[in-house]
Amino acid sequence: MANFSIIVPIKEVPDIEKVNFDREKGRIDRSSATSEPNPFDLNALEEAVKIKEEIGGNITVISMGPPQAEDTLRDAIARGGDKAILLTDKGFAGSDTWATSYTLATAIKKLGHYDLIICGEKTVDGDTGQVGPEIAEVLDIPHVSYVNKTIERGKDSIIVQTEVWGRLYKKELKFPGLITVTKDLNEPRLPTLTNKLKAKSAEIERWGLDDLLDTGDEKHFGIKGSPTSVVNIEVPKEKGRKSKIFEGKDAAKKMVEQLRKDLGGI
Repeated sequence: MANFSIIVPIKEVPDIEKVNFDREKGRIDRSSATSEPNPFDLNALEEAVKIKEEIGGNITVISMGPPQAEDTLRDAIARGGDKAILLTDKGFAGSDTWATSYTLATAIKKLGHYDLIICGEKTVDGDTGQVGPEIAEVLDIPHVSYVNKTIERGKDSIIVQTEVWGRLYKKELKFPGLITVTKDLNEPRLPTLTNKLKAKSAEIERWGLDDLLDTGDEKHFGIKGSPTSVVNIEVPKEKGRKSKIFEGKDAAKKMVEQLRKDLGGI
């Protein structure tokens, strides 16, 4: 029997609290802030490490991005990943969520055996929550989204709690399968100095478009394989608080009238 295999897709994202938005071009100016691992993906990696500690196995982390995304993969190795693969190629540029999912799924097919794929709920720079479920659809495997608690970990299945539309559900997912996790699932541990030093010399495999053509179709990669595109991004301006003071004997009456006016004449 093959060793239990967990795959964790990880994305490098800009520091969302510091990044600027290019209003004219309708996109994020990624050069305006430092990059870091997507926070939700760190929750996914932490769950993978917990599974490895409990039942054994190995963890492969995969990222699609520019060459500098190696830093994020090294961070993932320092946090418990065993193997890292960077999908980097100009042919992947312009990918929407579907083309991104297809590329990641194609790389997972190339890896061969896997039991469980764990994705973060969403990325802080896209906020769609689509990539995880779309990977599962391309691979034709079952998936459970918005997992906020692990009830039981096993080698054949995992039992989890998921929250959807304000309700909690208990689900059993048989392997191979995929889950997406929320930040409520766990608290990612920090990498130790020893592991950080080991990760610096770790081998990061690089796969380009040509490496994926034996498991994927070229027309589905990059901008050619993206059925959607972002036309514009609108960033709402922050509104400051407004205050009004009501005085006199009829202050309460005036306040009620103002509240009714603000709430649309209720």
